[in-house]
Amino acid sequence: MLTSKEFFSIIIVSIILGAIISLVENIDIFLVTSFFILIVILVNVAAKKIFSYYLDTEIEIKIWEVKQFWVKKHFHFQKPVLAGVFVPLIVKFISVGLVNWMACLTFETSGKVSRAAKRHGIYSFSEVTEEEMGWIAGFGIIINILFAVVAYLIGQETLAKLSITYAFFNMIPAFDWDGAKIFFGNIPFWSFLAILSAIGMFATIVII
Repeated sequence: MLTSKEFFSIIIVSIILGAIISLVENIDIFLVTSFFILIVILVNVAAKKIFSYYLDTEIEIKIWEVKQFWVKKHFHFQKPVLAGVFVPLIVKFISVGLVNWMACLTFETSGKVSRAAKRHGIYSFSEVTEEEMGWIAGFGIIINILFAVVAYLIGQETLAKLSITYAFFNMIPAFDWDGAKIFFGNIPFWSFLAILSAIGMFATIVII
């Protein structure tokens, strides 16, 4: 399901977030935190891949990049900046260690060749719509929230907190994050998931 490039991107993000969240107190905490984050991301990605498969689409997971530094197109970097690597570090520093930023990955969607052939009342065209991208992104968020509930019920509170936090930050409707795809694809769906993730985030602060 994952290409080597996708898996490498996920590993890099897991290690960076593991280091930021654990503050590398010791190697054991760092490794456990990185492993838990890896699980959370893989759960999210697997959900998206599965849902996209049933829509006859393919998604490619990649580290969040920033190509422009202003709204006008000619204000751009010579090479895309890996914001998914640097932003968590910057936010951690600016917030004096209080905020663990976790929106680091994005995905691109394309229709399969077989999708173009399905024109019998299912698809009227082969391009992937914003609503379909929103459903794919949203399914990943839903599974992260459900995964957090299961993790909490079996006593894995740290794993539950990381899964909810990952869902919460990725629901922000900006840049190319999942939240933006969901928001522009289906605002009521985004509102529902935003409320769920916010409630979950509040619960991690109060309960966990």
